[in-house]
Amino acid sequence: MDKLVIGIDYGTDSCRGIAVNCTTGKELASSVSYYSRWKKGLYCDSSTNMYRQHPKDYIESLEEVIHGLIRQLSQREIEKISALGIDTTGSTPCLTDSNGTPLALLPEFEDDPDAMFVLWKDHTAILETDEINKLAEKWEINYTSRSGGAYSPEWFWSKALHILRTNEKIRSGAYSIIEHCDWIPALLTGNLKPEAVKRSRCAAGHKGMWAAEWGGYPSQEFLIALDPVLNGFAGRLSDYTYTSDQLCGKMTESWSDRLGLPPGVDIAIGIIDAHAGAIGAGIGVNTMVKIIGTSTCDIVVTSSEKLKGKNIRGISGQVDGSVIPGHTGLEAGQSAFGDVYAWFRDILTWSVKSLPEKESVTKDILARITEEASRLEIKESDLIANDWFNGRRSPFNNPAVKGGLSGLNLGTTPSEIFKSLVEATAFGSRAILEHLEKEGVEITEVIGVGGISLKSPYVMQTLSDIMGIPIKVAKAQQAGALGMAMCAATAAGLFDSVEIAQLAMGQGVLAEYKPRKENSDTYEKLYLRYKEFCSFLEQ
Repeated sequence: MDKLVIGIDYGTDSCRGIAVNCTTGKELASSVSYYSRWKKGLYCDSSTNMYRQHPKDYIESLEEVIHGLIRQLSQREIEKISALGIDTTGSTPCLTDSNGTPLALLPEFEDDPDAMFVLWKDHTAILETDEINKLAEKWEINYTSRSGGAYSPEWFWSKALHILRTNEKIRSGAYSIIEHCDWIPALLTGNLKPEAVKRSRCAAGHKGMWAAEWGGYPSQEFLIALDPVLNGFAGRLSDYTYTSDQLCGKMTESWSDRLGLPPGVDIAIGIIDAHAGAIGAGIGVNTMVKIIGTSTCDIVVTSSEKLKGKNIRGISGQVDGSVIPGHTGLEAGQSAFGDVYAWFRDILTWSVKSLPEKESVTKDILARITEEASRLEIKESDLIANDWFNGRRSPFNNPAVKGGLSGLNLGTTPSEIFKSLVEATAFGSRAILEHLEKEGVEITEVIGVGGISLKSPYVMQTLSDIMGIPIKVAKAQQAGALGMAMCAATAAGLFDSVEIAQLAMGQGVLAEYKPRKENSDTYEKLYLRYKEFCSFLEQ
């Protein structure tokens, strides 16, 4: 058992990795690499909600992270590395050729954004999403029933369809589609042939309309009815999927040499970052883990028997084995959380962006305004905001709705606006919790994880006050990477189950926030105003 495993977490801006001792759970090394092209703003257009990432960014960052880890380890420790697990953002798909190569890695497509990975928050496929939902409603099998009854422009098929429709050159070169979390393990194991790729149950079920009950992905007939440009694509995806406790294969000799790892390292099946983060944070049955960052992803594990075949409407996904094998994983979330605060920061600092000291100014302003907001009295007459700055993910996905503020006057201060934005993100979290409980999902524990949970006591206390439930903060600062290390250790046979790996390698709780009774009555009234304001904006 004196083995080391590596967990790799591909986020929106960077790739992070840790090396963990399986016996003690001790984190021996950590490393981070920021995507160089993404950092320059290449291949993106925020005005049209287009966000693309070049596969070279993923490869280069992986190499930098692994080499960064190795430099912190002794030769003896390096020799004990036995497994590696990878999570990524999702749905972040890419079109490939018949060899499984992302088109952007081919010379003729290297600078075409449509040949790259389409980042999770890309919303260019809203029209295609509407068509998928309308067709699914009248089809003999409703392929959206396991994703809350509505498909999203952030997901696999809508993104692929949009690109195939709008880019003739890409359409002529595209043979298959692959998720980022499937591509990296396939690349490292040399198993890139589209029909043979071991695809993640987590990604396929939550984003790709895959379900065992209808035999895998949507039928070819459904996809052709949607648009003939999708003809053949379903047949190039294996209908069998794999859970996170299974092996993708062993790292090839060439990649072992390139990364400086010992030969024969086991590579686990990849999963989506939020689900890996939930595992690393200590998720169990009837637990909600809130991954709180630029957006939120709320992951819940529940007993399959308790659901009794019920499909829960209005959430992002319901997949057996997607988080903890043997149980059903549920996904919901908010399309913007930390992004709302960042937007307000940028609004406040626009006039100083040309100053030499702009970085220190913009970095400090959120900390200062948070301190001011935390001192404000909570009153029934306070400003009301909503959190739909990037559309609404849950409950009931609607990417077209907009954010808003209500109650402004000439005496309104920046700290009052910020306070209302923080409360809005918390009200959105409460709406998700109440929806799940209304649908019969029991939630006895909430665990927060991610940058905001570690950095902002004000946001976390407000979240607890408004949700009306204690919130624990996971100690793991790299919960996604830790969760993938746990999965990799299990896949390599070092543990009999993911749950046992969690017990052995978990890092515990850093802090706990409890609802303050003195604020509960006022927040009840503000929450009612929030819901009324949301209803007004949606109409």
